[in-house]
Amino acid sequence: MADPQSNARLRADAGAPTTGVIHVRTRLTADFTVISNALAQRRGSAVTIGVAAYIASLPDGSSVTITALCRHFSEGEILISRALRELESAGYLERRRERTPTGQVRTRTYFYDVPRGEGPEDPPEPPGPRPRKRPTVPETRRETAPAAAPAPEEPGSPAPALADAGRPAAALTDADPEAVAVLTALRRVDPRLVLSAQEAARLAPAVAEWLAAGVGPREITELLTVRLPDRFRARPASVLAFRLRETPLPVPPRAPLSPDVGRPVLLPFQTCDGCERAFRAPEPGYCRSCRDRLAGERLRAAG
Repeated sequence: MADPQSNARLRADAGAPTTGVIHVRTRLTADFTVISNALAQRRGSAVTIGVAAYIASLPDGSSVTITALCRHFSEGEILISRALRELESAGYLERRRERTPTGQVRTRTYFYDVPRGEGPEDPPEPPGPRPRKRPTVPETRRETAPAAAPAPEEPGSPAPALADAGRPAAALTDADPEAVAVLTALRRVDPRLVLSAQEAARLAPAVAEWLAAGVGPREITELLTVRLPDRFRARPASVLAFRLRETPLPVPPRAPLSPDVGRPVLLPFQTCDGCERAFRAPEPGYCRSCRDRLAGERLRAAG
């Protein structure tokens, strides 16, 4: 007799899941990075998690500027800068401005495995020199104390080349509102052209000069945003400052003539009775060529 056959399903292995991913674990002893599940499973942009994992895998001292990250990833500056802002708001990343022994001010980036304030205790203060506190300015001298110019993010990055970089902070509030509105609206045309309030106030005098010359906001926006490079090597304010400084002031449009100014009267078209050529004249007749020809024939007939 043949062996009995059963229609019952085979019993699955109790240790292996029937659906979903199955991990093939390999014990790593070198070249690996430990990332918390809170960061790896964070809901939101995959670019943010990828940037965080890449920064966590780098050794101390590596450059993590937007330019350096764009050279590694295929995403552009907009997505990379958005990922850094999300990590900064979540507490995983901190950017500080510190002064070097040579007197330069640069931005140092600190990356945390656990968001600041969410661990069992606050993480220790990052190593390195702490930024010095500015001395308190007395109330009697606070109005005349000049505001320090903003420092670039990197030691070698150029600062905005503006003639009024050392203007008092009170003078920045006197910028032309229409010029500031034109500058702040540039980000609608190119999302990279995001300006701070101080940067817009410093660029406003040059834009106000264009507005006073009769150039409209639409023409100014086109002159500042047309044929921009694919990747900025400096801050957007520096690029706009260069264009405002190097672009010649456009010639204002010619004002329309007053209705009182007399305009020349255009004569109607007539058809020549001799050659049927169209010419302008108050009455039908002969054109100039036919009149000259007839006058010559009369002279020859009279002679």
